[in-house]
Amino acid sequence: MIINIITLFPNFWKNLLYYPIIKKAIKKKILKIKIHYLRNYVIGNKIDDYPYGGGHGMIIKIEPIYNCIKKLNINFNEIIFLTPDAKLFNQKIAIKLSKLKNILFICGHYKGIDQRIRDFIITKEYSIGNYVLSNGEISTLVVIDSIIRLIPGVLGNINSAFTDSFYNNNYDYEYPLYTRPYKFKNMKVPNILLSGNHKQIIKWRKLNKFIKKIKFL
Repeated sequence: MIINIITLFPNFWKNLLYYPIIKKAIKKKILKIKIHYLRNYVIGNKIDDYPYGGGHGMIIKIEPIYNCIKKLNINFNEIIFLTPDAKLFNQKIAIKLSKLKNILFICGHYKGIDQRIRDFIITKEYSIGNYVLSNGEISTLVVIDSIIRLIPGVLGNINSAFTDSFYNNNYDYEYPLYTRPYKFKNMKVPNILLSGNHKQIIKWRKLNKFIKKIKFL
């Protein structure tokens, strides 16, 4: 897979390349990540401007986005934009995207981007939640991470991805998880998990998954 990222903050992505899972994928030639600095494609010296019709904030202009994509001259499978007012991103979408070969992410900033970019350039829009972040790099990173770990060969054990609670998009809540030590500062692991009675353990896990689900509804 090749992931292209159009961004105003190329330094934001530097540490990403040292993240163990991504570093391993790049080394194994399973993944390529290409960063494109948007200011390199500006006409004149303005990357943003005031909105037509008045209002607060600055809007990213269409020209630099268009110029960058035209210069890349790549037939992308999807051109993706993360924005709060879009379809909610989920694991089912992550699975679909993980099977693509070439994806472009456009990271927003300021008040937003020119609507013509959304109407005529972007092919998919997603939201990671109904809240506003400082820049689009943060939400884009969330989506990229969820995609990369699903690519065969990236994780040491692919079953780690397949057994995740949300893998099949069933939004199944995880039961409480415990490991050693049995006792830490008077906090103990439930005795049922040490009983060896697997039928009772399964019942306990189902019950606590249900309790957890009710808690967060």
